[in-house]
Amino acid sequence: MEITAAMVKDLREKTGAGMMDCKKALDEAKGNMDDAVDYLRKTGAAKAEKKAATRTAKEGLIFSSVDGKVGAVVEVLCETDFVAKNERFVAYGNDLAKRVAAMSGKDGDLAAEVIAAEKGGIVDLVMAIGEKIEIRRAFRWEAKDQGQVVFYNHHQKSKIVVMIEMAGEGASGNEICMNIAFHNPRFIIPSDVPADVIAREKDIAAAQVVGKPANMVEKIVEGKISKWYSDVCLMKMPWIFDDKTCLEKLAPKVTVRRMLRWSVGEGVVAIPKAD
Repeated sequence: MEITAAMVKDLREKTGAGMMDCKKALDEAKGNMDDAVDYLRKTGAAKAEKKAATRTAKEGLIFSSVDGKVGAVVEVLCETDFVAKNERFVAYGNDLAKRVAAMSGKDGDLAAEVIAAEKGGIVDLVMAIGEKIEIRRAFRWEAKDQGQVVFYNHHQKSKIVVMIEMAGEGASGNEICMNIAFHNPRFIIPSDVPADVIAREKDIAAAQVVGKPANMVEKIVEGKISKWYSDVCLMKMPWIFDDKTCLEKLAPKVTVRRMLRWSVGEGVVAIPKAD
């Protein structure tokens, strides 16, 4: 069967695959459009696996779907910032965030489940765009009782985002998120800090005051730990709009139940270039 330019165009519009890939798929399928689509998806999976093994995805965007009671955030990575601006890439990420938000009854880290469910969609996206693309993180929170989920997109660029579940009043969720984006706290309150982490900080603080009387050392160490809490705990950190106070003093009725702060590609280690 003769493979016409119109058939190639039609297959390309259906799949987003390159022109030469579409021509080859139609040749292999002897002009059958459905078989050609299947061929592209099968070969696309192989290409996606190869890219995953030999390339590094450190660019990308974080997508969200938040309505006040339910919040979903997903990080989708690609190889270049150019692709992160691609309309198809952005549309996929936005739709994915909505699908995660719709996973009723699920709460917490859903990365493994989402990655498994989206394998086919990622293959199609890789086939259409030609870069390594991967879902890295996916969380869904459902606020309990009178709580609410608040999302903040730093500078509206989807490169640094914050999501919290909070309850109470006295400070806006958006401002709390801004404080988290600015300070990047490790914990919410001092009691969240693991005992071994506190012990290590106390050892470091004590080593800095060697030679002082024992009674002085204890007071100095406690003072240093108190100062350290203001560096790592959200509720004790300087308030972004007034560094003379903190959220604990500004809004004592506010409770931040959980928080996340993501930066695109943070901690991604480059894969050595294949021979």
